[in-house]
Amino acid sequence: MFIIPAIDLLDNEAVRLTQGDYNQKIVYSSRPEEMAVSFEKDGGELLHIVDLNAAKTGSSDNGKAIRNIRSFCKMKLELGGGIRSLDSMAFYDDLGIDRFILGTIAVEQPKVVEEGLKVYGTERIVVGVDAKDGIVRTKGWETNTGLTIFGFLENMHSMGVRHIIFTDISKDGMMLGPNFEIYKDILDRFPEMKLIASGGVSSLEDLKRLRQVTNGKLYGAITGKAVYEGKINLKETFREFSKV
Repeated sequence: MFIIPAIDLLDNEAVRLTQGDYNQKIVYSSRPEEMAVSFEKDGGELLHIVDLNAAKTGSSDNGKAIRNIRSFCKMKLELGGGIRSLDSMAFYDDLGIDRFILGTIAVEQPKVVEEGLKVYGTERIVVGVDAKDGIVRTKGWETNTGLTIFGFLENMHSMGVRHIIFTDISKDGMMLGPNFEIYKDILDRFPEMKLIASGGVSSLEDLKRLRQVTNGKLYGAITGKAVYEGKINLKETFREFSKV
């Protein structure tokens, strides 16, 4: 199981939002690339980056930070937020981004996901599913789509998507633990999915429980705020977990 540290970018700074609320942000660093280097030194293999500006508006103001992160570290990078066309994917491909996370566009124009799969393959296309109260949300979590989690996942699965990041918005940034059962339910329904848990991880024990609840089938788990606030020691956690 991959442990994936996260950096959320807003105006070229590393921040965290509470339950996706742009008015409730904490700035952790004005030099996100230094955080990325630290994660890599601790043993990180994959870094999760969210462009919060682009997630909300479709337009990125974080080009400087993304370029710096790519320049300063050798980890694989996955990026989400505002990637809504093949042109966007090509742009980030040129920057050296390894995996593209498609969220809003997967709901509004699923054909773009199909095209991405054809061009970049199943290992580089990741669909981000963000939900609250069982309903998928988009555009920086501010739009209620009316789509149920499993209805949407069925559509993505039938299209050939195999990498999913699922976030329970109600858990994100709250440091109260993930929604453990939803990950078990998703993998019970779609056992071949390479599922990544996101939102609410607050301790090493949370990560161990995620592994236990999913019978070791969870592909990975993202952690951000818990690392920033010293609740999780990444070096120890990387030693504890490995992808099997």
